[in-house]
Amino acid sequence: MLPVQVTLPFMRYIFPKGCRVLARLVGAMMPRPLAGCPTLQSNLAQDECVAQPFLLFALLVATVLLSACTVPSMGRSTVEPSAATRASLAPTGRLRAAINFGNPILASRDPASGEARGVSVDLALELGRRLGVPVELVQYAAAGKVVEAIGTKAWDVGFFAIDPVRAADIDFTPPYVVIEGSYLVPNDSSIARNDEVDREGVRVVVGHGSAYDLYLTRELRHAKLVRTATSPAVSDLMVANKLEVAAGVKQQLEADTKRIPDVHVLSGRFMVINQAMAIPRGRDPSGAVYLSQFVQEMKASGFIAWELQHHGIEGAAVAPP
Repeated sequence: MLPVQVTLPFMRYIFPKGCRVLARLVGAMMPRPLAGCPTLQSNLAQDECVAQPFLLFALLVATVLLSACTVPSMGRSTVEPSAATRASLAPTGRLRAAINFGNPILASRDPASGEARGVSVDLALELGRRLGVPVELVQYAAAGKVVEAIGTKAWDVGFFAIDPVRAADIDFTPPYVVIEGSYLVPNDSSIARNDEVDREGVRVVVGHGSAYDLYLTRELRHAKLVRTATSPAVSDLMVANKLEVAAGVKQQLEADTKRIPDVHVLSGRFMVINQAMAIPRGRDPSGAVYLSQFVQEMKASGFIAWELQHHGIEGAAVAPP
């Protein structure tokens, strides 16, 4: 039986990187060995000197950390992909996943390394593992850019808000995450509620080709849309051009209020956004069927819920079955 001094250093290799700090903190709180107990440097063979309560405490800590920090075990898929399914989802032998950085709920860049991270990235990696193919992340600044790239056949699977306009070119899975669309206005604005936005003289900034652009194009009767290249730029454009409203993901707009003075997000929401995975139309239908089964399994297993918590995503919920 290894003494506690040996057990704890090994623990940090068991847990994911994001949980190692927690493991170290717990290690710092561990009681010290009894007086006269041999250290690792002196003699490991004399580990009987270590009191049993220390090991029991370490095992309890390991159990708690594992339950809180470990990704739900996925194991093998309940449905094995056929050759036709692999050809549909990864026709080049690689799964090319379109990653949209225009929605922070889905993906972002690591501040230190610049690498892509987020729920959509991890879903793509898990799908590639199940298909038994390598994954290539094809990166885009906005969802509209991903849709525009369909004709180039540059990607195989993508992550989108479900919309009837997009459904003409892509096949959607059931949604895996539900998020909210909100409005941001200047503090001195006369607009106090979401239903006051659609009136003459109001200009609403949206990301070109975003779910909000598509939705508001259909719904607004009096207000005018002003489009910017990407959704993360809507608040800056509103302020710079002294426009009335910016529309986007609630979490993104709330983050903007922390860096842009004298603006606030209106309470409530103007739309509910169902985020799904999708493949281009025209592929073998077995690919779309498998992808839908994959999404349902990721929800049921707890994978999506864990991902939202792991990446610190607030205000988004796992879509119902």
